[in-house]
Amino acid sequence: MELSEKTVLLTGGSAGIGREIARQLKEKGAKVTVTGRNAERLEAMREEGFETIEAEFSSAAGVDALLTKWGDKAVDILINNAGQLVDHDFRDGKPNSDAADDCIYANLNAPIRLIGGLMSQLRARPQAAIVNVTSGLAIAPAARTPIYCATKSGLRFYTLGLREQLKDSHIRVIEALPPVVDTQMNDGNPTKKMPAEECARQIVVAIERDQDEANIGMTKALRIAESISPGLARSITLRF
Repeated sequence: MELSEKTVLLTGGSAGIGREIARQLKEKGAKVTVTGRNAERLEAMREEGFETIEAEFSSAAGVDALLTKWGDKAVDILINNAGQLVDHDFRDGKPNSDAADDCIYANLNAPIRLIGGLMSQLRARPQAAIVNVTSGLAIAPAARTPIYCATKSGLRFYTLGLREQLKDSHIRVIEALPPVVDTQMNDGNPTKKMPAEECARQIVVAIERDQDEANIGMTKALRIAESISPGLARSITLRF
């Protein structure tokens, strides 16, 4: 896909991987609107020349508010990047059920609802793309974050089904599977982290090349391990 002049709606675009995706798309001539929850970060993105929308995705009302703000504007590329990470580890005590609910909605329900809300605009474009950012943990889970892993696995399977539904259309459905990336979400994670800029670069390349999947960094090795033995892949990730 040629990115110049494409209209992009990028969720979770004010920090981390999303911010780097936004910057790289802008460099290629795309017109990018980013969403986020932090007013200061959104202001910083406006100062860089981006359109911004404050949005909260932990409930249907938050997604619907974004759809109302977007209205009937055209969109060529929808990138579902916004996400939450919540520890859910009974070894450390009773997990927070409300935080788990928020994570489930933001990571799984919200992208599905947003795709449904914008499908008519995407169908109206001569060429369009939906990019769902899942995770290497959608392939094999980590013990400490089973809620996060479940949501990303759910979004992965939704993406696979959606791609089959739209295979005869002009809408490309792309899944990006990052490894552990150096973002605020992973501040406490001791694992070696990929720079957000490089992760974003590989996602942008996948959009340009119309790839179905972008297995990024160590996710490539995890995919190989999973193809050999799902149990082997799980033994690697469940330690974390």
